[in-house]
Amino acid sequence: MKKNILFVFVAIIFLSCKQEYEPRNFETVTIQKFDIDSTSIRAIIAISIDELLFAGSRGDIGLTEDGGETWEFEYLKYQDSIVPHFRSLAKTSSAVFALSIANPALLYKISFGEKKIVYKEEHEKVFYDAMTFLDDTTGIAIGDPIGGCTSIIMTYDGGETWNKIDCSNLPEVKEGEASFAASNTNIAFYKNNIWVVTGGTKARVLKSADKGKTWEAIETPFIQGNGSQGIYSVDFYNENIGLIVGGDYSKPNENKANKAITSDGGKTWTLVADGESPNYKSSVKYIPRTKGKEVIAVGKTGVSFSNDGGRTWKDVSKEGYYAIDFVDKNTAWLSGHQKIGKLNLY
Repeated sequence: MKKNILFVFVAIIFLSCKQEYEPRNFETVTIQKFDIDSTSIRAIIAISIDELLFAGSRGDIGLTEDGGETWEFEYLKYQDSIVPHFRSLAKTSSAVFALSIANPALLYKISFGEKKIVYKEEHEKVFYDAMTFLDDTTGIAIGDPIGGCTSIIMTYDGGETWNKIDCSNLPEVKEGEASFAASNTNIAFYKNNIWVVTGGTKARVLKSADKGKTWEAIETPFIQGNGSQGIYSVDFYNENIGLIVGGDYSKPNENKANKAITSDGGKTWTLVADGESPNYKSSVKYIPRTKGKEVIAVGKTGVSFSNDGGRTWKDVSKEGYYAIDFVDKNTAWLSGHQKIGKLNLY
């Protein structure tokens, strides 16, 4: 009996050691580029190795189903004269949603060939920055402050109806604090948790642990103080481990206080690689199925890679992109100025 117990114990130790992930190391990466006739593409959804959906600044929704060989486009207009500038894009199993940035803010639901506006907001200060769905029923979009709080709209019925959260239920923003419409990645979620990041005079993390019903604001040591500084992107590996990136858009080659990690769900943040690579970045993602160790960050300054959860980084490409979205651990799609990229990690 003792021998059997010992054997089981040793086997468990062996299996747990065997399951430990050994992160990869990349010196450079190669990106296949596709030129796209759209001024700016900041919102993408990587569906598969062959399929990508994007929303652009000319009211365009683009799709490829053959790895970028051919593209289909749909151009939307409102009242025949207003061309929506899309920087937010989201998808459920049955519909696609595209949200324009400025007045009037227009949220389109596209499903089975039908296009309709499911939310509209008119205000001189309206400016929406990002959107995502936690599941097939719960969705969120965030925008610049109106009335003293971050603009947050939520849906709990799969995107058919959207309602704006009253400022009485949200943290008060500081004067000059807002979010950035840079890559559709300044919202992250894990299960019931949602994190939203801000910048400007204050760089903070707004967190909800109950799918957007209640919120708290968390201070960070991130660079902050003026309109171009702050947190541009956030991602979480699980409910505890996450990271934020950004910097100063007006001084993209600076790299001070522009990267931070958390291990307690965003309650506290620690600066990493301060003064070191990478510099300004607008989008960050954990690489899937790498145990939270491999990370890619992109921006107009290039592409950077980390294999220790974001603690240290290496510049692997000088190609500038706004956003990145992974299909699997080996393939990601990127978007930029008049271009789409496809990254293969082998």
